[in-house]
Amino acid sequence: MVPGPSTETYAPADCAALLAVARASVERGLRHGSPLVVDPADYAEPIRALRASFVTLRIGGDLRGCTGRLEPEYPLVVDVSRNAYRSAFEDPRFAPLRAEELRDVEFHISVLGPREPLRADSEQALLEKLRPGIDGLVLRDGSAVATFLPSVWENLSEPRRFLHELERKAGLPAGHWSPTLQFERYEAFQIPESSSANSED
Repeated sequence: MVPGPSTETYAPADCAALLAVARASVERGLRHGSPLVVDPADYAEPIRALRASFVTLRIGGDLRGCTGRLEPEYPLVVDVSRNAYRSAFEDPRFAPLRAEELRDVEFHISVLGPREPLRADSEQALLEKLRPGIDGLVLRDGSAVATFLPSVWENLSEPRRFLHELERKAGLPAGHWSPTLQFERYEAFQIPESSSANSED
């Protein structure tokens, strides 16, 4: 993992650029069936750095797609373009986004900070270490892997429910515990699109 402060922030202009790239990538996907090709050299240095991101699509507050990566493999602006496209058209939980839905989509970008192991020998011990509203959580147990972004706390504010829903997402039963369970936590810089940003005719 590329090191970096968990409190990393981005200037408003960089946030606007990332949101514009996310929307443009989905627009290109609707027209041509492929994501926007981004040249990092065209963008400010902070969003050219290697970073891991997730892009979440919402319509009327409801989830419409969310994909991303945990490892920083690409410049952030490239990663956002790819993840926006994947969220719109390749999230297996949803049908591909339709053109008539785009005007109602709100884009939310999460830039992940470094992960740190979160060790606990019981569910209760883990729950006591979780920081609601702050921690994103990665769960691994064998081939089962899942993560919840810090923004998920908005809908799952109770730590035990947060954990149990993450276990279900990983294909495990709620309340599952085993010696092979591994957890990592991370913070994320959130870039939400204003609901007014895409309300023009």
